[in-house]
Order: sequence, then C-alpha cells, then structure tokens
Amino acid sequence: MSLKSILTLTISCTLFMSCKQNNTTGSLGEDNPLLASYDNKYQLPPFELIKNEHYKPAILEAIKINQKEIDLITGNKDNPSFENTIVALENSGSLLNRITTTMSNLNTANTNDTLQALAQEMAPELSKNQDNIFLNEKLFSRVKKVWDNQIDYNLNPEQAKLLEKKYKAFVRNGANLDAKQKERLRKINEQLSVLSLKFGENVLAETNGYQLIVDKKEDLAGLPEEVIQAAADEAKENNKEGKWIFTLQNASVMPFLQYADNRELRKQLWTAYQKRGNNGNEYDNRPNLVEMTNLRSEKALLLGYKSHADYILEERMAKTSEAVYDLLDKLWTPALEKAKAEEADIKKLMEADGIKDNVQPYDWRYYTEKIRKQRYDLDEQEVKPYFSLENVRNGIFTVTKNLYGLQYHELKDAPKYHSDVTVWEVTDKDNKHVGILYMDFFPRASKKGGAWMTSYQKQKTVEGKRLAPVISIVCNFSKPTAGNPSLLTFDETTTFFHEFGHALHGLLSNVTYESLAGTSVPTDFVELPSQIMENWAAEPEVLKLYAKHYKTGEVIPDALIKKLQESATFDQGFATVEYLAAAYLDLDYHTRNTPLTQNVVPFEEAAMKKLGLIDAIIPRYRSTYYSHIFAGGYSAGYYSYIWSGVLDTDAFEAFKTTSLFDAKTAKSFRTNILEKGGTLDAMQMYKSFRGAEPSIEPLLRKRGLEKKVTK
Repeated sequence: MSLKSILTLTISCTLFMSCKQNNTTGSLGEDNPLLASYDNKYQLPPFELIKNEHYKPAILEAIKINQKEIDLITGNKDNPSFENTIVALENSGSLLNRITTTMSNLNTANTNDTLQALAQEMAPELSKNQDNIFLNEKLFSRVKKVWDNQIDYNLNPEQAKLLEKKYKAFVRNGANLDAKQKERLRKINEQLSVLSLKFGENVLAETNGYQLIVDKKEDLAGLPEEVIQAAADEAKENNKEGKWIFTLQNASVMPFLQYADNRELRKQLWTAYQKRGNNGNEYDNRPNLVEMTNLRSEKALLLGYKSHADYILEERMAKTSEAVYDLLDKLWTPALEKAKAEEADIKKLMEADGIKDNVQPYDWRYYTEKIRKQRYDLDEQEVKPYFSLENVRNGIFTVTKNLYGLQYHELKDAPKYHSDVTVWEVTDKDNKHVGILYMDFFPRASKKGGAWMTSYQKQKTVEGKRLAPVISIVCNFSKPTAGNPSLLTFDETTTFFHEFGHALHGLLSNVTYESLAGTSVPTDFVELPSQIMENWAAEPEVLKLYAKHYKTGEVIPDALIKKLQESATFDQGFATVEYLAAAYLDLDYHTRNTPLTQNVVPFEEAAMKKLGLIDAIIPRYRSTYYSHIFAGGYSAGYYSYIWSGVLDTDAFEAFKTTSLFDAKTAKSFRTNILEKGGTLDAMQMYKSFRGAEPSIEPLLRKRGLEKKVTK
C-alpha cells in the first residue's frame, strides 16, 4: 500500500483442496458447489454457481470434517512425530479454509446484506472451531512432544520453521491456560470476531450512505472535466440526471478536495468523510472500538503479555514497542518541521485569496495542488492522460517480464464474481504455469474502500509437485467515463505497482507448506515486496516503457518526467506526518494495559496533542474508520509500512547501483525474498539478498528528510 493512499490490505489464508479431500463430503457436495471439487482447469471457485445460501451449510459441514481430522491426529496410537502430528495438522482444515476464504474475499469485494449477516452469524462458529483446536489438550500434548524432541527429527529449515509456527500458535492461543482462563479466552475470541466484522460493515455503510448532491454548475468550478463527468454519471445512476453526485469513495472525494473552488462544499464533503463511524447512528463505531481495545488488552494480559502490542510485536521484526517508537520518533520531528513549512506556504495562498482563517484539512489538498503547479509547473491533469489503467497494467507486465520473465494471458471465460473483474494466467518465460491472478479495479457500493491483495488458494508442494496459487488484487480506481478510459493519478499508479508487488509475493511463492507460503511473513516484512515495486513506477527508463498518452500514443515527454522527479519530495511533510500520526494512534490504543473508559474522540485528540500534530492535518485514519487495525490484520502493526520502507528503499539501492533490470539482482530478490515466503527469519532472508542489514539513509533521501534528522 502506498503511503499516500487510503488503503486496506487483506492477506487471507486459504488451503488447496484436493479432489480426494473433497470427496469426503459425500452427497452434500453434489448440491453445494462449495463442498464439491472445483472441476475447472485451475481449481478456481465456481462463482457463477455459489449462492449466499450455500455458505452456512458448507461451513458447518466443513467444521465437522475439520474436527474429524483433528480427532484422527489425537487418536493416533503411534508416538507423535513431525509427519503424523505437525504435517497432519498443517493439512487439516483445507475444506473449511477454502470456503471461508471465498466468503471473506467476497464479503470485502462484492458483499450484500445477506452475506454480511451470514458472516456475522458464522463468526462465532468459526471462532469456536479455532479455539477447539488450539485449546485441545491432547493435540497440544502431541505438538509439544514433537517440539521438545525436535532434535531427533533432523528437520530442514522449512520443517523447523513450520514446527516453530505450529507450536507457538498453540501457546499464543492459550494452550497453557487453565480451564477457567480458557473459557474466558473463548468468549473474548468470539466477541472480537463479531466486533471486527461489525466495524468494517459500519465503515462501508457510512461510506455508501452519504452523497454530496450538486445542482448548480457554478459549484463545480475548478473541477477537471472527467471528475465532473464521473459525478454526472453517478447522478444518472441514482436517478438524478442533470445533477452531480460526489461520494465518500476515494476516487470521488479526493479529486473534489483537490480541485473544487467552493470551500464550503469541500468542508461539507471532508466533514462527512472524517466523521464516518462517529455520527451517533446505528453505524457508530465508537462503542465497538472501545470494546475491541479492551478485549485485546484483556486477552494479552490473560496470555501473559503486558499489552496487546507486546503480544503482537513478539512475532514481528520489530519485536518490541520501544523499537517501533524509536523509528517513529526519528522521523516525526523532521517530518513535522517540513509539514509546518508546507502549511505556511498554503497560508500565504489563502491570504492572497482573502481567507484569513487558519489552514484547515479541507484546504490542504486544494492549495497543495496550486503550489505544485506554481513551483514545478506540474498539473496532475497534465500527467493523468499518460497513465491510463490499461497502459499502467501493461507497464507492470513489462517490468515483471524484464525482472522475472513473467508472461500474462487473459482468461476471458474464467469464472468471475463481478463483471468488472479480469482473470489472468501467469507463466514463466518457458510458459510453465505460475499461478492465476484476479484483478478488480473500480469502486462500487458492494466493495470496501482502499486497495489490497488476497488469495483464493495459496501455493504449496504435494508429492514433489508445486500446486499453483490463485491470487487477487482489489483496488478502487476512477471508473472510465463516456469519453475517457480510466485515467490514474500518479499516486494511484504507484498503488497499482504496490499491490502487484504483493501479488508477486503470492504468485512466485515456492515452498512446501502452505501456511508458510507467499505473504505468510511478519507484517513489518510483508510490505517489502510491495513497496519495492513502487520504485520502478517513477524511474524515467520505466516511464518511457508504459506512460503513453491514451489518445495519441505519445511517450511521456522528458520535460514532464523531469517535473515528476523534481517534485518527488513535494508534500512529503504532509504524507509522512499523517501516516506517522496514524501509526502512533494505533500504538496508543494497543500499548495500554488498563481499560479504555473515555470516549475515543477525546482520546484521539489527546494523543495527537501530545505529539504536537498541527490542526491542518489529521491522522490518515480517524479512529472510527481505522479499518486497518479494527477490521483488518494490522493492530499494533500500522507502523509496518515505514518499517518496510527502510527495507524497500535500501533493497532498491541494489538495483540502482547495477541496473533497474539487472538479472543477477532480480534473481536474488526472487530466490531469497519472493519465493521463500515465511520459511526463514525475515532479517535472515533480507541479509541473504542484500548482504547486510538495511540502512535508514535511503528512506530519508526518498522523503527529503535527510538534512533534518538528528543523528
């Protein structure tokens, strides 16, 4: 996820389901496509056959099958071994994981009221099933015996990592608790599973529930023509032809804030955007947020940790909250200093416009765009025609072909969950099948905001054969209009490159065990493959490969490339500060070891005041729509983007000091990072690629902060 975009990453765990395993479902599978074998060529979900009513019976049946699989492990009379306990546990739950992954992915990318209700209904059942596994004393006894006697098994590094992951999962999920504590943990897990779903649903409802309806053409002053046309199309879809509708989808709200001359309307739209989940209605997330924060804290204390952050960070590269704060603190002061200078520049323009008010958040993007044009003679509307969605996609295909020899073939007849989706077979340079890639680009009411990568099937190896992954990237880019294709901002372009980096991590995975495949790595390492891809997007050599005018085919001029380069660190004070503020806020919630009793709004305000955050900037995510940490997998982990930023900028230096497509460097990155998944320690993998631990200096240079940091 690019640091300037409002994004969400969902990394789902799904297991390949063999025909032999599917056949255990018996006659049920004949009537329920979720329980039957996927009989298409690439084992893709048969979306056209799956209906909402299939999920509940399929999940309940798969839970029964999963329990039988666990019973076979615990009932095994042979002494516990790596194969009969750890590998058997790894292979259990395949059907259930396949079904729940499909439901979860569609609940974020193409949901409906029925599916949301089903997800809420099934969450406690799924939580209970997971607890039944991790709190199974007989099962843990077998796992522990293998762990205690691992020296006897002569395990290779990947096997040793799998054993470590399985053993720690039991301990971290309460296997060592007494009966009363286990019962409380079950209740906490059940509540958290439901609250997390509810939080995300509320954000989606609030996003979909607001419209800024403009009926006077003069109120559109300053807006680019394609933005006006998109708003007219939105109005037409809502039976308000002749008017213009702007929504809280990023593709609508952000251009309005950037270009609309009408300050009052910018304020209205901005207020609605930053008040999501905090309107005192049925979608109010404040009570959900408080309850989740306190339940997480209680769970961590129950498991023997000082805080939820300590619990989470134990399994991350950072290890401790102190290490995270140390990195954030190094960047905060210079970033805030730069943001204040940017604010002063905005203030001057506002005064020239006769506005004596202080700079407000709804002023920032509007005046920043004017300053960009004045200072660098760079207008984003001049840039966008060179970044049509199709050209950017083809550019990414070219970059990854040059780096890794990948080729892409569209599968027009593959099953899809929505007409907007395209499906691609990915092959190596020798035409060997690598995996399947779904791409879903445009906003709709059934899709949550942001951009993310997920999987329907993760890679693994069975009997020496690599079973290929099925990967998906989901974004919310501007739709094509009647007169134009989808034209991306440069920020959206880097977002596309970013998510494709995650996709490569999933597609190129080449491990034995699925739970270690692809993106199954620490959260503060998972952004390395995605963020390093962003670097190619802006390189002049690469821009000339894909940035071509959608009408004329003209390659982006050198003069325009120069402007992009000269403005690379422009507004980075704002971008870094709003991001860091959100990272600090995440930690403030999750380093607590006492209950949160106050309203979250004053809590957030106090946290930002303590930092000295200026009023013109708010955290990238206000608490009540902070889906990364309350509806996703980034609690106590939002710092990961900047942590991985140190890694990716340092890693890209390896290419910059050779060549952008240096074959040896690309092969090393693929072999040591992309193919390895979570089979080794993250820093060990990085050092195998780079030869040393990363330096922070490349990150500082990229953000224009190198002269401001106190060493």
